Amino acid sequence: MGRSKTILIAALTALLMPATAHAASRPPAPIPQLHQEHGATQLIVDGKPFLVLGGELNNSSASSVAYMAPVWPQLAAMNMNTVLLPAYWELIEPLEGKFDFRSVDVLIEVARKHNMRIVLLWFGSWKNSMSSYVPAWVKRDPVRFPRATLSDGTTLEMLTANSQSNLDADIKAYAALMKHVRAIDGSRHTVIMVQPENEVGMVQEAREHSEAANAAFAAPVPAQLTDYLAKNRDRLEPALRQAWTANGSKVGASWEATFGAGPATDELFNAWTEGLYTGKVAAVGKAIYPLPTFANAALIRPGFKPGQYISGGPLPHLFDIWRAAAPAVDLLVPDLYFPNFVEWASKYPRADNPLFIPETGRVNAAEISANGYWAFASLNAMGFSPYAPEHLSAEEQKVLAASYGLLRQLSPQILAAQGTGRMVGIRTPSAFDGTQDLSAQKFTLGSYTFEVHFKAPGPISIGQKVEVEMPGAHGGLVIQIGPDEFLVAGTGLYIYFGTNGISDPMAGIEAVDEGSFVKGVFVPGRRMNGDETNQGRHLLVPTGTFSIHRVRLYHYR
Repeated sequence: MGRSKTILIAALTALLMPATAHAASRPPAPIPQLHQEHGATQLIVDGKPFLVLGGELNNSSASSVAYMAPVWPQLAAMNMNTVLLPAYWELIEPLEGKFDFRSVDVLIEVARKHNMRIVLLWFGSWKNSMSSYVPAWVKRDPVRFPRATLSDGTTLEMLTANSQSNLDADIKAYAALMKHVRAIDGSRHTVIMVQPENEVGMVQEAREHSEAANAAFAAPVPAQLTDYLAKNRDRLEPALRQAWTANGSKVGASWEATFGAGPATDELFNAWTEGLYTGKVAAVGKAIYPLPTFANAALIRPGFKPGQYISGGPLPHLFDIWRAAAPAVDLLVPDLYFPNFVEWASKYPRADNPLFIPETGRVNAAEISANGYWAFASLNAMGFSPYAPEHLSAEEQKVLAASYGLLRQLSPQILAAQGTGRMVGIRTPSAFDGTQDLSAQKFTLGSYTFEVHFKAPGPISIGQKVEVEMPGAHGGLVIQIGPDEFLVAGTGLYIYFGTNGISDPMAGIEAVDEGSFVKGVFVPGRRMNGDETNQGRHLLVPTGTFSIHRVRLYHYR
């Protein structure tokens, strides 16, 4: 090498060193984590609170690169920032001990191209309680990998949770997956949460009856559980506390001696075994790469008994069993497909269990969206995800895109308001049969009251006072952004304003601006102080679309 060339390389190196040193000195962003922010538990991604506006793919979609090619643009067009998708054990470990992560790598790579995050669903030992995604070498060896058994001796296409060999095989594969995700994504944070297993539990009977299960059921209840019960006695779920105390708060006795005989105790046992298995899988993964984890539950239809529904999953009456069995699982969450969304969603938030909704649907996109607005505002949900959005009709995808578009604009305001008391969600609650309660709702923010109607008032000009139901979905949120100023977003609402706790008894509308947020700044559109507010009488949030309004109020005598 010539002297001049050596000098040139040295000079270039000297010029580059400060920038390189500066880049190296910047600490990497912490991995995704859960954190308490002003009274709400939020998901922190790259150091900032993050609201999951997700969609969970149909369980087979992510297994084919070709199938997913047209799906990714659809997801982006629906304004999703996150996709929930499976990691399939059978594809990752087709031969025992031989791992192939190409099915995961391509999903992460394409998600990055579309500027989307991933919540990874481990389809390991169970998916919807069955073991349909385990590798062939597991399926073909029921002696080594035993199945769950009914009381009559019938075996199911379901691995038993009472088998160390089943657990060891699952843990080995899940650990390899988490090690690989850390290696390829530990600094990029495309993957932000993980679900170990899917809708675990027993079907057809309240618990399983393999030889190992029966032996464990007759053995003393583990001290890990009874210690938890004793420590948390005053805040246990009522049915569990009653069963334990009614039988003498025993320690070191069998399950039936401790909780009584019957299907309820069978389900407690099944929840313990399924939770312990899932929790051990989660704990090993967290030791490798501690992303937030959650376990999802299939819910209960009215009148159904354990075994008629998936028995032993992370249901509200079993929360304490799961908390004792699986402390490495951060969230217990509902797969919420029932019309009585408000009722079921309200059962899940607790001081130790913030809300995340990984699956929802079976209503139209407008109703799905209205549920999401309410959950984010009323229950401080950190995420919301309709199931199989790729299978929605083009028109339904447009509706979801519009509602998610507004939520993307409002995410900073929602995240800043969660837990503060400055935000309220609005939703018409439904019964299980889908009947909606259209009664007016009233709430207070600051010195103002809000009375929300879901029926259009009769025309004053002809003296009609009977309200007529507005067609379509009803739901939204209100965020207080100043003493007299509010953001209102949603669909299908009439809102009347009053005063609260101040000497001036009347509230008036100073101005209503329809608008949008651009780069975090509200950009007003139409000033709507005329017919749209019935000349200052109320705010109409139109049905059939989703919109944002900035409302300024005043009070007077």
